[in-house]
Amino acid sequence: MSAFSIHAPAKVSAGLERRAAALLALQLRDSRKRVDGLFTWLMLGQWAAAVLVAVFVSRGHSPHLRTAVLLGAALSVFPVMLTRLYPGEAATRHGVAVSQMLWSALLIHLTGGRIETHFHIFGSLAVLSFYRDPKVLLTASLAIGVDHFLRGALWPESVYGQLHPEWWRLLEHAFWVAAIDVVLLIACRDALRDLRERAAHQALMEATIEEELAVRAGQLDAAVREVHAFRDHAERMESLASLGQLTASVSHELRNPLAAARTAHAFILRRLRKVEAFPADPRIARFLDIIDRELRACSVIISDLLDYAKGRPPRRVPCPLRPLVEEAISVVPRREGVRVNNQVADGLPVPHLDREQFRQVLINLIQNAVESIPPERSGTVCVHADARGDGGWSLRVTDDGPGIPAPLLERIFEPMFTTKLRGTGLGLAIVKRLVQGHGARIQAESDFGHGSRFTVLFPDACAQTATALAHS
Repeated sequence: MSAFSIHAPAKVSAGLERRAAALLALQLRDSRKRVDGLFTWLMLGQWAAAVLVAVFVSRGHSPHLRTAVLLGAALSVFPVMLTRLYPGEAATRHGVAVSQMLWSALLIHLTGGRIETHFHIFGSLAVLSFYRDPKVLLTASLAIGVDHFLRGALWPESVYGQLHPEWWRLLEHAFWVAAIDVVLLIACRDALRDLRERAAHQALMEATIEEELAVRAGQLDAAVREVHAFRDHAERMESLASLGQLTASVSHELRNPLAAARTAHAFILRRLRKVEAFPADPRIARFLDIIDRELRACSVIISDLLDYAKGRPPRRVPCPLRPLVEEAISVVPRREGVRVNNQVADGLPVPHLDREQFRQVLINLIQNAVESIPPERSGTVCVHADARGDGGWSLRVTDDGPGIPAPLLERIFEPMFTTKLRGTGLGLAIVKRLVQGHGARIQAESDFGHGSRFTVLFPDACAQTATALAHS
């Protein structure tokens, strides 16, 4: 099991293992390129050393000097070309291994098979182990084994310094090469294990950092969205505040001429009813009814605008709920086929409310529920109230109308937003503001096609007072 599989699920661990394998391959390639560079200079240095050995140790013996120059050039140029043209490649490593062991063989030959020169083989194997590739050690060992076998059979003096060496000398040399191979293979295994663990740790750290960055990026995106939403909300509130001031001023100015127009209309209507010719033209009666209806609609609009703009803090007094709901139901215009049921219990604890403000809340909620039921069918609107175990209480207005689509449900408390053909879009905005002024909150739920439910949730008295002060 890898070092990181303990810390990650199966899918994540598979990804980490792939990343660790890629990191290990990258580390090995970089390390082997550096070893290739080392062998570039080592080959050239051995060539120079071979020439010096031929001059001083072999006493300038002409065949040895030519061998050192020509064969040394061949043994150096080929691996140097590989290390310069194809650094880090497997073929380069094996080519260097064969050339390096042949260099050991050449130096042994130049020194007449001196036992001290045989240690060059062990040094070469040790340097080749820097590749961290057991196959390279096997290639090198095979190359020096073949060299000793062939030269021992054809020219034993160049290997052992004797014309007739003992038959077991090859086995002795092979034993020591095998012994050093075992040590170096164990060292390669341990080095590869360390590199693999380091790559696994790095992959795990990268995954952790990437995950943290993703979390931070998500948090940053959420913060940016929150800032934008807050800015948009602030701009909207500023616009609504300016609109509210303008609305209050315009509505106040329109109320007086509108009242004068309604008075004049009522006077003209009374006088015309006394004229005998009045019923002769039915259009006059129809147009007068239109004028009266539209003037009343304008009056309602102006009243809603002024109610939304005023925003006075509530003045709480003990207010029994059931009679207040009954009064609100009596104010809402009745509709044929729609029943409004007051299901508030008489024994409910008496809350402290601003009677006029909460009466307006009930009227708006009940009237919206009544108007939501299509005119072509009958329906029922119910008003419930319940005390909760935490000291608070709730009031619900439900209907069995067609319901509200989810996209519209999120916007119904926005000022100037309405789903009706006629209306200001301020009714539910006024309800929400009045409810929040009481330290409560309102939520809307709808099962599209089966009806809607508006719930006003009041906390206990202490929390209600604190929330109301925060909204005042």
